[in-house]
Amino acid sequence: MSGFRVTRTPREVDRRFLIRDFEPAYRATHERNLFAAKVQAGLEELEDCCACPRNCHVNRLQERPRVCNTGRHAIVSSAFAHFGEEDCLRGWNGSGTIFFGLCNLRCVFCQNWDISQQQSGRECSGPEIADLMLRLQDNGCHNINLVTPEHVVPQVVEAIAEAVPRGLSVPIVYNTSAYDSLESLKLMEGLVDIYMPDFKFFSYEPSRRYLKAKDYPERAREAIREMHRQVGDLRFGPDGLARRGLLVRHLVMPSHAGDARKIFEWLAAEISPDTYVNVMDQYRPTHRVGPGEPRYGAINRRVGKDEVAAAFAAAREAGLWRFDERWL
Repeated sequence: MSGFRVTRTPREVDRRFLIRDFEPAYRATHERNLFAAKVQAGLEELEDCCACPRNCHVNRLQERPRVCNTGRHAIVSSAFAHFGEEDCLRGWNGSGTIFFGLCNLRCVFCQNWDISQQQSGRECSGPEIADLMLRLQDNGCHNINLVTPEHVVPQVVEAIAEAVPRGLSVPIVYNTSAYDSLESLKLMEGLVDIYMPDFKFFSYEPSRRYLKAKDYPERAREAIREMHRQVGDLRFGPDGLARRGLLVRHLVMPSHAGDARKIFEWLAAEISPDTYVNVMDQYRPTHRVGPGEPRYGAINRRVGKDEVAAAFAAAREAGLWRFDERWL
């Protein structure tokens, strides 16, 4: 990772994107007594499951999982202070990351395939996940970073509802593949402060081939529109840490410069030219991509420096200008 560093001192913050008096979104939801209705709506979503775009319509309350292989309770693989996230999230004490096990996508290149495609970790109830959130906060983490929550939104709602009355006070980060349902995102409205989707592909064929979800581009665009409607452009506190808004990741893929360009053009034109973007260069062949698998030959190599540079150029040409600092 070029230019990797840990933020130690406050950086200058553009006044247009400054929040001086921050209060987590879930505080108002708690004060207005809206949590009970959200928890109930989440349980109803699980009963005839439409928690993600797969729309399996199985009763997960009766432990009948389908695509995501997750039943009534979420599986947590790990929870720790993560220093590998964006500068504005990890700060100096780390981002309080909770990795949920399993996934609703089947990315053939997944770098976390051992937890996304295999059951790894343990089932946790809402109060148990709340315990993890509060422990991470007590350890000084700047936020609670929920990784791969798309298929466990109802369980996340339960956990936040439990944690807030017990003293949760840091921002909630929703760290997602962008394969989210609008129904679940609306459940998260008033709970999430920072949405962090990874917009992978803009076109259908690579989505079908590499993610096993041909409707991914349409669902991702819908989801990111809804995320931005809820929280707006990314804003920071005086200490330079993110407080609220949208942060979009794009993992640069070999041989797919066209998709990157279309993603950036869409973000600038349809979401906001002030969208904060992390153009990521760490793709490598893994999981099902490698020797002996000719179907994925186009991505069976590391991404080139020229491809990363071209992605940055495409983002700037589209009108985007706010980038995660570590890659500049």
